[in-house]
Amino acid sequence: IRPSELLLIDQDSATARDIADEMGTVITELSRASFDSASADKRLCAAFAVQSMDAFGTFDRAEISALGAILDYIALTQRGQLPLLRHPVQEKQGGTMLIDAATRRNLELVQSLSDAGGHALLSVVDRTLSAAGGRLLERRLANPSCDLAQLKQRHDALAYFLNGLNTTQDLRQKMQSLPDMERALSRLGLDRGGPRDLAALRDGLTTALAVADVLARGDAPMFSVTGLQKGEVLAQTLAAQVVQNPPLLAREGGFVADGIDAELDGLRKLRDDGRGIIIGFEAQYIQETGIQGLKIKHNNVLGYFIETSPTQGARLMAPPLSARFIHRQTTANQLRFTTVDLSTLETQIMNAGAGAIEIELGHFARLRNLVLENAAMIAEITQILAEVDLATSWAELALQENWTRPILDDSRAFTITGGRHPVVEHALKRGSRRAFVPNDCALSMGETPAIWLLTGPNMAGKSTFLRQNALIAVLAQAGCFVPAAYAHIGIVDQLFSRVGASDDLARGRSTFMVEMVETAAILNQAGDRALVILDEIGRGTATYDGLAIAWASLEHLQAVNKCRALFATHYHELTALASKLDGLQNATMAVKEWNGEVIFLHEVTSGAADRSYGVHVAKLAGLPEAVIARAQFVLESLEKSERDGGGRPKALIDDLPLFRAAAPAAPKMSPIETRLRDISPDQLSPMDALKLLYELQGLLPKA
Repeated sequence: IRPSELLLIDQDSATARDIADEMGTVITELSRASFDSASADKRLCAAFAVQSMDAFGTFDRAEISALGAILDYIALTQRGQLPLLRHPVQEKQGGTMLIDAATRRNLELVQSLSDAGGHALLSVVDRTLSAAGGRLLERRLANPSCDLAQLKQRHDALAYFLNGLNTTQDLRQKMQSLPDMERALSRLGLDRGGPRDLAALRDGLTTALAVADVLARGDAPMFSVTGLQKGEVLAQTLAAQVVQNPPLLAREGGFVADGIDAELDGLRKLRDDGRGIIIGFEAQYIQETGIQGLKIKHNNVLGYFIETSPTQGARLMAPPLSARFIHRQTTANQLRFTTVDLSTLETQIMNAGAGAIEIELGHFARLRNLVLENAAMIAEITQILAEVDLATSWAELALQENWTRPILDDSRAFTITGGRHPVVEHALKRGSRRAFVPNDCALSMGETPAIWLLTGPNMAGKSTFLRQNALIAVLAQAGCFVPAAYAHIGIVDQLFSRVGASDDLARGRSTFMVEMVETAAILNQAGDRALVILDEIGRGTATYDGLAIAWASLEHLQAVNKCRALFATHYHELTALASKLDGLQNATMAVKEWNGEVIFLHEVTSGAADRSYGVHVAKLAGLPEAVIARAQFVLESLEKSERDGGGRPKALIDDLPLFRAAAPAAPKMSPIETRLRDISPDQLSPMDALKLLYELQGLLPKA
């Protein structure tokens, strides 16, 4: 869940401090009254307008207490303005794959260990076009389903869109600019929204109608066409009443379309075209009085006024015109008048802007209330659009990356043919390097769950193989197709991993201690339908201690947990257990030695490795030649001592002085290098140079 905040009774906060610190979570202390279940029940019933919370399910006292505390905290932080809350839903026990925190971290499902995000599974499989679709994708990866009927429905949807590419492309083109309706609805619910949120809902509901039209052409499973069409009336209302590009804030005005409100249109005309109306009044007065020189003018003292010459003004001061035209001012050359109509118009022009804003705010409040009345319907449409977005994006992913539909059932099978690591394969393609080497995995032998004991050198791909099979299980049960040629997976209800090395110095835990804590969690919790991947258990302590722990852990997985597991190790002694434990099979990473070098083939084959090639990997890492040569000598001496007499090679150790470092051996020169050293290029004629090339070519080693 990765909560950012924990709400606790103030007296209990100390007990959860370590947990919160480990997760980087803020603790907020509330009074005991916030958690009182009796008052919480009343608050919840009032918030959801029901007589009893039984309308939403059977909640125990602890659940009511927690729900009440959340509601109390929301009311406190939002200053009494509750957001749009959906009614509480109890999660089905066993409905999703259980993945502990260490496994989520190790598998980098939604966030990479480097926090950059570029190498997380989420970033590689995300082809969604909408914000709601992206959030749904993250939830699916974080909570893979264990419901076979639900997973079949999701896979059917992907297959439908994969087979109907024209429909898929049409849908994705229509959803290209789908706004975030969830956020717009949330802002309006908190009374923090504006006209652009209304426009976002208008555009989203209009897109929903277009998507419904495309889906109605076929028989797309899982998606409700009628559900998408429920917002047609609201979409038409918003389209008719809200301009195409409204301002950010309602108080800025200008977002209500023309023709909706006659009074608003009149005020806008006054505000925007006041001078034109004044000219109309002027023409009317000239016609009434017959005074062609009559003008309507404006100054800051009198406002709008009628101005004529003294000779013509005398006619306005005499009956019957004097009853209509009111004398305001006499100057040396002019007489100034006003009328009741002109004064009224002046007031209207001055107040038109503020009046228009006031009317528009009223329209905004009305439209906001209309939206909130339809909040449940909008949420339903948003969910359907997110489902369509995710299904079409995963169909596009499956087509582009050549992924296949997995077979899921209630068995304990786990058979993968040509499996690939999605993140590593993506990185290889992006870097234009060599292609990813696919591998098979079969963890089922009849009804007996199998455990593969994987040996082989570092850098050969053991950890990648372990992780890719776990990720394939996650993707399959998230509802996605998988990076494999074939996949048959019995539902995995728990996923555990113990890979990588890390310490927790702040809590006083060494790398080995962290490893043992995570291993203990696996051995104590894994059930018979779990999938477990363990990488080099026991490596952080003395050789025999580590071997003993790895040995006992492997036996416990086989005899007690009875789960499917991949167990990678450098303790080659464990391979002997394959002949003693039912369902345990040896596998190794293939390598090839050529001209004194080791080539990693990244292929998983049956059998056991005879060497770990650690010195070779150290050479690749750039250790000095002297160290590599010395290490090779010590390794050969230790292996010879063990072959000859076994036990501790005391004589050899006595012959290895502390801090002894051999001088770097002079590199042995090849025949070509020896020949080139004796050549003076400046003294070669063109013919001699050509002969030399043929000679050097003859010195090349035979293929």
